[in-house]
Amino acid sequence: MTSRERVQTLLRKEIPDRMGLYEHFWGETLRDYWPNQGYPKDANPEEYFDYDIQGCGGWFDTAPFPGVKEIVKETEEWQVIRDGRGSTMKTWKKKSGTPEHVGFDLTTPEKWPKYREPLMAVNKARLGDLEAIRKKMDAAREKGKFVVFGNLFVYELMRATIGDEHFLPSLLLEKEWLHDFCQVYLDMYKRHYEILFREAGLPDGFWIYEDFGYNKGLFCSPGTLAEMVMPYEKMLVSFFKDYGLPVILHTCGDIRQAIPLIIDAGFDCLQPMEAKAGCDVVTIAREFGRKISYMGNVNVVPLSTNDRSQVDAEIIPKLKALKEMRIPYFFHSDHSVPPSINFDTYRYALDLLREHGMY
Repeated sequence: MTSRERVQTLLRKEIPDRMGLYEHFWGETLRDYWPNQGYPKDANPEEYFDYDIQGCGGWFDTAPFPGVKEIVKETEEWQVIRDGRGSTMKTWKKKSGTPEHVGFDLTTPEKWPKYREPLMAVNKARLGDLEAIRKKMDAAREKGKFVVFGNLFVYELMRATIGDEHFLPSLLLEKEWLHDFCQVYLDMYKRHYEILFREAGLPDGFWIYEDFGYNKGLFCSPGTLAEMVMPYEKMLVSFFKDYGLPVILHTCGDIRQAIPLIIDAGFDCLQPMEAKAGCDVVTIAREFGRKISYMGNVNVVPLSTNDRSQVDAEIIPKLKALKEMRIPYFFHSDHSVPPSINFDTYRYALDLLREHGMY
């Protein structure tokens, strides 16, 4: 099987020749740490590790006022930026981490019209270099890879535009406003992806990034999620499926209570199932079977010990159980590979996949 055929099979919730393979990394892992351990500097991990999936675009500037990036304050270690959402965030310069929410302009429905209006118009400039996207897809397909586009959607956009302290209470107190926010962005996505698909070409699938949970559970109740967010997820998934595209959902934290909603919305694969937040792919797969395919749940905590016995104990039982249950599965960490995992440890983990990941 080619990688493309393998991924297509897994996303149909069927069983191919072997388990799939993909990964995300913290930037500093590949930039600052692994080149000192033998990893080729500036190498593309998708190509170097021969992953089955290759990301080729789809991300575009979704801010109401695109292209805005005002540095409010900075040091050698961090910077505070005000962006085209009216949001002010503090981020590290040299390491990964969740941005600190410094401030937001859009905190009430009265301010929404200012930000709503520019989202109503098609702005092709948001999409970037369409010919470059097409060429990247063509190159990936020549190698037999499964090509994906990706983007955030409404939950992450509310977080980035309104901020957790404001949008989470508003899910209960300002429902009309946030329904309109979600609908406006849904329509905006459809209009722009129609152009992107028509002029750059269709990928093989789409990856939506939404963090519904944290390490103690969901940020809002399953009922609130079902009422306020999932209808828009379902409509976007349906839009992509009209183009024949399967859809992968990235959602961090303990999202176990949301899995029925995720399946009902039509997502084809769940990623990354954070072990650190209590998720266990074997337990989840026993409950939901082939209603969805699965990616991730390789706990980076035991891998970060760089002790091969602990790596064995984390990976081998999961692969054996999933293989025995005939579960469609992609090997992937339970979020991203941090610099605490040595390059040789990660390569050893891939050796375990090659040994135990054949169906």
